Amino acid sequence: MKIPLDYLCVKTGVLCPRCQRLVDTGVVGDYEVDVMRALLDLEERPDFKFLKTAKYVKTLRLDGMYVLILETKDPNLRPRDLGRLGRALSDKLRVRTRVINKVGGDIRELAKQLMYPARVTGVNTLWLPDGSIEHIVRVPKADLRYLPMKTTSLEEILSQITGMNVRIRIEY
Repeated sequence: MKIPLDYLCVKTGVLCPRCQRLVDTGVVGDYEVDVMRALLDLEERPDFKFLKTAKYVKTLRLDGMYVLILETKDPNLRPRDLGRLGRALSDKLRVRTRVINKVGGDIRELAKQLMYPARVTGVNTLWLPDGSIEHIVRVPKADLRYLPMKTTSLEEILSQITGMNVRIRIEY
């Protein structure tokens, strides 16, 4: 697995000057070191072989939950594998964890992974008069109870992942 810090620093927990500088400047959060250590431990298990070719992107912490973003181009990777990885990380870190595969960066696919088991009925693009663009993710009202966290938190996470302004609209 490719991670932004040195393997030895993450495994031992003692950071070299380069890794410590990355943590001090905020490029890598201090909680992310624990997440990377857990990922490296899980990488050795046979049911998480896809982690060998994966690239660690970022972990976002919001509402007492971690959203882990990976990039992997493994064609055999199923959403079930990411769910199993999220449960294993939740057990290790003792924090609810959701794992997202960010290959392609399609807003609809990222929203489906983040909001599962709630359905995403569509994504609209809204061009505003000031020249900015806003993406609207539509979710049925019946699936509102299935969302893993508040809609404002989901909007913030999707905006951070994609780098675009994203809103969630509940359809009646």
